[in-house]
Amino acid sequence: MYVVAEKDIAGLMTPEAAFTAIEAVFAAMAARKAYNFPVVREAIGHQDALYGFKGGFDAAGLTLGLKAGGYWPHNLERGLINHQSTVFLFDPETGRVSAAVGGNLLTALRTAAASSVSIKYLAPKGAKVLGMIGAGHQSAFQLRAAAKVHPFEKVIGWNPHPEMLGRLKDTAAEIGLPFEAVELDRLGSEADVIISITSAFAPLLLDAHVKGPTHIAAMGTDTKGKQELDPALVARAKLFADEIAQSVTIGEFQHAVQQGRVAESAIVQLGAVVNGDDPGRGDAEVTIFDGTGVGLQDLAVAAAVVELAKQKGIAQEVAI
Repeated sequence: MYVVAEKDIAGLMTPEAAFTAIEAVFAAMAARKAYNFPVVREAIGHQDALYGFKGGFDAAGLTLGLKAGGYWPHNLERGLINHQSTVFLFDPETGRVSAAVGGNLLTALRTAAASSVSIKYLAPKGAKVLGMIGAGHQSAFQLRAAAKVHPFEKVIGWNPHPEMLGRLKDTAAEIGLPFEAVELDRLGSEADVIISITSAFAPLLLDAHVKGPTHIAAMGTDTKGKQELDPALVARAKLFADEIAQSVTIGEFQHAVQQGRVAESAIVQLGAVVNGDDPGRGDAEVTIFDGTGVGLQDLAVAAAVVELAKQKGIAQEVAI
């Protein structure tokens, strides 16, 4: 098997390569050539940690495996990021383990790639202003990826802890965009595209905040009870998801569905837009993509990294 260490990922996987891998996964899922296995996610009763497994099989890309890991909220005190994971790939022909890949940076890159795929296909025509809700570790990846797929002219941002907005300001400056900190009502009315990436358990962006043609990539909700958007906002939008089953159980749309505001049948797989089977935005004023994060995304970027590492002689080959 091959091992690709976490320290080597940054020199191998680019946002562009992650975008290509995730776009292909969405297409394969919608074409029913790939499927995710049921997610296991548990509070282990130690260090307030959440731990679990995401996996799947992609017959189009011939990737099989799982990501093991979770969220350790006290890791920052130890000089580590809170999200920790490793991806394991298996040979679909034999079942033998073929690779172990550091999953921390890959998780950030694939999550950002997923929202940027939604922006490519669903952003309003002529979108100029990108709104960012959340300024945590993942936000910088989201901002960079969004700017690579659409020519934004300005970034505006809000965070529950305003002192953290320096991350967004610095990232925007890095890619040559002006940044302004604003309140949520102004963000909702001025931004053409909004990325929300927080760990909130109550609505932040309200229905009354959002005015005019808008696309929202809701990327923070991946657990029962989490919530970033007002269900009334969800109810008036055209809805898209990476995987519908996850969206209505652990994703952003769980709340609107549970309240009877939205039918599960109204949610469209983003891959259907990629494949040309759904028109996408159409005449909708507001579109929302619910990015819950699926195992197939992790497998796709990990498989791409392994191939790049083998080409560059970085992959370590070990017997197991």
